[in-house]
Amino acid sequence: MITACLGKAAIEAPPAMLAQLVAAGLDLLPFPGRGSTLLRWQMLAAVAAHDLSLVKLYEGHTDALAILAELEGGPPPPGSVWGVWCAEPPGARVSIEGSPAPGAAVRLQGVKAWCSGAADVSHALVSAWDADGRPWLVAVAMRQDGVRVLQGGWQAVGMASTGTAEVAFSGAEAFCVGASGAYVQRPGFWHGGAGIGACWYGAAAELGRMMQSAGGEPDAHRLAHLGAVDCALSAVRALLHSSAAVIDAEPSGDAMALAMRVRLAVEAAATVVMRHAGEALGARPFCLDRKFARLMADLPVFLRQSHARRDEAALGRIAHDRQQGWAL
Repeated sequence: MITACLGKAAIEAPPAMLAQLVAAGLDLLPFPGRGSTLLRWQMLAAVAAHDLSLVKLYEGHTDALAILAELEGGPPPPGSVWGVWCAEPPGARVSIEGSPAPGAAVRLQGVKAWCSGAADVSHALVSAWDADGRPWLVAVAMRQDGVRVLQGGWQAVGMASTGTAEVAFSGAEAFCVGASGAYVQRPGFWHGGAGIGACWYGAAAELGRMMQSAGGEPDAHRLAHLGAVDCALSAVRALLHSSAAVIDAEPSGDAMALAMRVRLAVEAAATVVMRHAGEALGARPFCLDRKFARLMADLPVFLRQSHARRDEAALGRIAHDRQQGWAL
């Protein structure tokens, strides 16, 4: 159903497409860890195959719904569209005024960076800090005084349609969701992190499909590239399936290593696919195929949401300390 809905939508306006998906109820994905994690990831991958800027917004919205449910933040307003803005780069920290407590009303001050869909979402979950240096997650309505979207920060061609910008808060009202630190301490934090890998996979698999369907009888050169892509995608597809099953079997377990493994493996596979797709198909689709060109511009930017070597080091530390080995 989600593929049929996307097939009728214009590719140029991801915020409008997201609104269509929300209106059709196609944002009500199964929550991770409740028996249908793979279905959730398959829907994310399907949206990613259509448009990466759209899935960036869609994943943020559906992640917000899952967070609100997990932290008992109350039902979202009907028809609302959400973002999740919890990046904490230096110099862009939002502070809380008031007395934070679960469900309490507070005021926000400061600038939040990396806000995807800033001008288009109706609400956002934002990380913020109280006077004692404790982290909180707060829900804020964007259509109010004290909220201002700052223009001109995004310079990349890739993922430009996400409308990512900085947002300045000046006394905006917000409500605490969960206790201090609950956002990162909940099991779903890593479930959501692994779900990003499903988005990357969906885009890489679409590039593979485009290689398969390229016109003309493939020569040995193109077949060799396609074989390499098949190996890369098949391996991470199996990992995504098994990881979803683990999350459903152990919904309260520590999924940090699992999520890092998924993300790093999919990132590596996507990089392989992009290289082979470019070499196999040459310049023509870069210049004449709008969807291919957008995927090849968007995916490298989206992949930089990965922490790369930092995550590899963290996963290596876990592997060293657990000493579980890799026997078949």
